[in-house]
Amino acid sequence: MSTASVQFLFDVGSPNAFLSHEAIPAIEKRCNAKFEYVPVLLGGIFKATNNKSPAETLAGVRNKPEFHALETARFVTRFGVKPYTWNPFFPVNTLNLMRAAVAAQLEGVFEKYIDAAFHHMWVEPKKMDDPEIAAEAFTASGLDARKLFARAQDPEVKARLIENTQAAVERGAFGSPTFFVGTEMFFGKEQLREVEELISGK
Repeated sequence: MSTASVQFLFDVGSPNAFLSHEAIPAIEKRCNAKFEYVPVLLGGIFKATNNKSPAETLAGVRNKPEFHALETARFVTRFGVKPYTWNPFFPVNTLNLMRAAVAAQLEGVFEKYIDAAFHHMWVEPKKMDDPEIAAEAFTASGLDARKLFARAQDPEVKARLIENTQAAVERGAFGSPTFFVGTEMFFGKEQLREVEELISGK
């Protein structure tokens, strides 16, 4: 097992975080390491850093969207993952989803919840900021959605998501996915290759 602390700061509203999530299990196996998933609120990070989503930064720029698509295709091939299905409701407000992620940590169903959240955002995409649609989706995935979304309103849960998000910004994060290997920060799915090299000791 790698002794380095490896963290994955994510928001399920990010398609690149989804692709990273899909690639991580094989990296963990190859490197005998374990990634710690840290839920953050991407909207909060954007607000704190004056950043904008790729959907905004790529709009109207010649050649940049095409390269972004090529870069994604290369990632999918390199890591042997399936591409995401574009969510027609993007951007989706993920505040309740990410609060529920923290609630899922406290309820002991975090991994199952994250798999389901990414699935319903980027495999069989739905309007996941609609409370009823989200509840139906998570229930269909075998989770107690009502319980999770109820706990997501606890002050403790709300505070933890805020703390995670603020701490991410203080450490240098400005988007999702962000990775930390110890104190070394990496941004973007493309840098998973460098993350893997570092934790494998290459």
